[in-house]
Amino acid sequence: MTRENTAKTHPRGRLTGKRQAILDGALTVFAREGFTRASIDAISAEAGVSTRTIYNHFTDKAGLFLAVIQESATRAADVQIAVIDRHLRKVTDVEADLIEFGLDWVTPRPDSAAHFSLVAQINAEAGHIPQEAIDAWQQTGPRRVRRELGGHLRQMADRGLLRIDDPDRAALHLLLLISAELPAHHAALPTDELTKTVAAGIHTFLHGHLRRDG
Repeated sequence: MTRENTAKTHPRGRLTGKRQAILDGALTVFAREGFTRASIDAISAEAGVSTRTIYNHFTDKAGLFLAVIQESATRAADVQIAVIDRHLRKVTDVEADLIEFGLDWVTPRPDSAAHFSLVAQINAEAGHIPQEAIDAWQQTGPRRVRRELGGHLRQMADRGLLRIDDPDRAALHLLLLISAELPAHHAALPTDELTKTVAAGIHTFLHGHLRRDG
């Protein structure tokens, strides 16, 4: 029995068919090679299917890339939104809860590594990637996440905990501030150094948004 005829087990444990095998293989190749350099032959080899099978599911490389970035961004956003909900659903201490959120947010997640490698490739060659794919990534990934975070910040403002005029912009500022000073490979940072860096970003955010009466 060939690899193409064998159902593939996804890293998260579910059994998938050829379409999912193609998407998984394409994510690996696009994350490694970028859109321009990636070839259908390389994706075929990674996915364990024939090039004909790929073209049976997707019209061309651009269509495959669009499907990959939508699925990958959706999965990564689901993880990030879970982090937001876990820490900000019930805020009792604004500073402490935001710092805990920030530390969880910047924790590297192996399951999302390929997605963020893909994002790095998109940023590096944005001029050569179909605009439709970039728009799809933004809508299903970063913008969706910011809307969710902005909603929590707005709720905190409604409770009188923060001053928020534009929740979406405040969410963007918060995400930038907690990661701005972190090196690319911050997983190796000592816990106290990571905490200090994230806390500094939160303090800067609160300087502009903390509710002060009187």
